[in-house]
Amino acid sequence: MAKKKKPKFLRKGWNKYSKLGKRKKKKQVWRKPKGRDNKMREKRRGHGPLVKIGYKSGEKKSRIVIKNLKELQRLKGNETIFLEKMGKKKKTEMAKKAKEMKIKIENLNVKKLLKKTEKKEMKNKKVEQKENSKAKQNSETSSEVVRHKSELEEKK
Repeated sequence: MAKKKKPKFLRKGWNKYSKLGKRKKKKQVWRKPKGRDNKMREKRRGHGPLVKIGYKSGEKKSRIVIKNLKELQRLKGNETIFLEKMGKKKKTEMAKKAKEMKIKIENLNVKKLLKKTEKKEMKNKKVEQKENSKAKQNSETSSEVVRHKSELEEKK
């Protein structure tokens, strides 16, 4: 049997006033109803749930926070990790290594990141090839010009 979804516990009147949370997620917090005639406190139907024992979900597993490649290499396969803030270059290296080691990264879409980096690398290679071909053409034409000048000087 599947466990029921935990309700959102919000204070009474959260949908009436902006200072209590109307259109403001930050202000939508739980406050225990204490009034004498409060319908929520009396647990009347349609007035929202009260916080009580039995709604708690299972304990979360502790995360393994990784900062660099050395820490990643210490781990064994089939684990889940959480990457700290880092640059794109370091992040792609970590993603490649994690993919090899079959380690799941919780806060990163590895496939998407590697696909993007591969596209950029391919684009950079194409640009380099074009530049190299242009440079070769320029060097060939310049060498031809030099040869032509030397031939003209010899004829004089």
